[in-house]
Amino acid sequence: MTVLADMFKAGRMSRSLIIVSAFAALFALVGLRGVSVALGSDAARGTVAAAEPEAHIRAEIHDRNGELLATSVSVYSLFADPRAIWNAADVAAALAGVFPDMDRAELTARLSNRARAFVWIKRGLTPRQRQAVFDLGVEGLGFRVERQRAYPRGSQAGHVLGHTDVDGKGQMGIEFALDERLRSHDEPVRLTLDSGVQYVLEAEIQAAAEAYDIAGGAGIVLHARTGEVRAMASWPQFDPNRPRLATEAARLNRATGAVYELGSVFKPLTVAAALGSGGISMAETFDVRSELVINGFEITDTHQGPARMDAALVLAESSNIGTVRIAERLGPTGLAEALDRLGLLDRAPIEMPSSAAPILPRKWTELSNATVSYGHGVAVSPLAFARGFAALGNDGVVPDLTLVSGPRDPARPIVAPFVAPEIASDLVGMLRVAVTEGTGKRADVPGYRVAGKTGTAEKPIAGGYSEDRNVNSFAALFPSERPEYVVLVVLDDPRAGGGPGGTAALNAAPVAGRIIERIAPLLEVAPEFDQAALSERASRERSVP
Repeated sequence: MTVLADMFKAGRMSRSLIIVSAFAALFALVGLRGVSVALGSDAARGTVAAAEPEAHIRAEIHDRNGELLATSVSVYSLFADPRAIWNAADVAAALAGVFPDMDRAELTARLSNRARAFVWIKRGLTPRQRQAVFDLGVEGLGFRVERQRAYPRGSQAGHVLGHTDVDGKGQMGIEFALDERLRSHDEPVRLTLDSGVQYVLEAEIQAAAEAYDIAGGAGIVLHARTGEVRAMASWPQFDPNRPRLATEAARLNRATGAVYELGSVFKPLTVAAALGSGGISMAETFDVRSELVINGFEITDTHQGPARMDAALVLAESSNIGTVRIAERLGPTGLAEALDRLGLLDRAPIEMPSSAAPILPRKWTELSNATVSYGHGVAVSPLAFARGFAALGNDGVVPDLTLVSGPRDPARPIVAPFVAPEIASDLVGMLRVAVTEGTGKRADVPGYRVAGKTGTAEKPIAGGYSEDRNVNSFAALFPSERPEYVVLVVLDDPRAGGGPGGTAALNAAPVAGRIIERIAPLLEVAPEFDQAALSERASRERSVP
C-alpha cells in the first residue's frame, strides 16, 4: 500500500507540473508578443497621442499692415498599426461611428493588412473627433500632432493666398509660388495687400454678382507708381480653408489666370501711343460719320455724336470709328510695338503661378490693327491691363508689379517708358472728361476726381461675336490731378441691371465708383472739393426726402 500511494502521489505531481509548465509557456508567448508589438509600434499601447517632434512651422502670411492672413495651427491626425489590431472589422465599425463618411469595407481591408506597421486613418481631426476616438478605447490606434494651415479671414484674398495640401505643401497662389520660402524661414511673408481695401473690393464685386447676375468677375486696386497690388479679387470666391469644396469656377483666379477682350478701355492706350509717336495732335479732329469698312468688316459706333471729334471727344464718346482713324496713323507695327512696351503682349510679371498669357492676333493686319485699337481681337488678363493702364498715372512709365513687400528682385525686367510724362498727363485729363461728360459719369465720386474709361466688349463665340453677351469693364485713375491708384472692375456676362448686353456705363462704372468712394479714406487720399462740387452735393442732399 505504501508503494502504491507513493506512485499515485508522484503521478499527480507530474500532471501538476505539466499543467503549470503549459500555462507558463502560454504566458511567455503572450508576453513575447506584447513586447514585440510594443517595440515595433507605439500604437500597440492603445489610443495614445504620440509625442513626436513637430516639423518646421510654415511661416505666416501678413498683409502690408501686419494683419494675419495665413498661419499654422496644431491638429491631431489618427493612425493605426494593423499588427496590433485583433479584429479589423470591429475597429472599422467603431471608427465609422465617429466618421460616417468613411468606407467601412475599404478601412477593414487596410486594417487587416498585418504586413504594414503604419496606416493613416484621418488627418486633421477636430478636438471633438479626437475625444470620440479616444473614448472608443480601441487598441492599435494613435494620434500624431501635425501642423495644418488656417486662414482666419475665410475667403478674403483666397485666390491670392492659395492653399496647402494635407502635407503642408503649397498648391495655389502665394502658398505655391513662395512654398520654399514659407517652409524654410521663420519670418512672416508680408504682402502688399491692404486687408481693408481687399474687403471693400470683394464686397463690391460680390454685390455686383448679385445685382447683375454675372458669370464671373474680377477687380484690382493697384498703386500706379510703385506697382504694388493693394487688392485683388476674383468671383466666384474661393475659401482656402475648404479647397476640396470649391468648384472649378471658384478655383480660377480671374484677375490673373483668365484673359478677356476688354473693349473700349483699350482706347486711351491707342490714343496715347498715337500722340506719343507724333502721328496725331491734340487739336486734330477725325471724321466719325463716314462709312468705315476694312476687308469687308464694317466698323460702327453704338451712338451718334458730332461729325468730327478730337481725341478727347473720341474717348468721351467712346467712338470706335474715331479710335480706328487714330490707329491708322500708327499702323499695325506701331500699335503692336506700343502694346509691347505696355507689357500687354506677354504674361503679367507677378509672384503668382497662374499669370495667363494673352491671346493675340495671328497676324497684325490692317483689320486686326483696327479691332485691337478698341479692345477686340486681343485678350489679356485684368492684371496685365491694369499694369499697362497704370503707366498713364505714372508719368508714362509702366510700373514693376509686385504682391510681396520688401526689396525687389534685381533680375526682374525693367520696362521702358511708354510715352512722355506730358502725354500721360494729357490722357489723364481726357479720361477725367470721359467721366464728367462721357460714358463714365456713374463712376464719379465727389471730392476724388475720378478719371476713367468704360469698356463694353461683345463676347467671342463660334463664328463671331455674341450680340447679347458682354464683358463689361471700367478702368479708373484717382485722384486725377495727381494719380496714385488704378481701380479696374471686370464683369463677365452681366445678365441683369440693364438687361442682357447692358453697357459698362450701367454696371461696371457705378461699381468702380462705389469702390473708390469706400477705399479712398482707407488709402489716406484726402478729398478736395471745389465750390461747384460742394454746391452740387448740397443740392443733392437737400433733394433727399
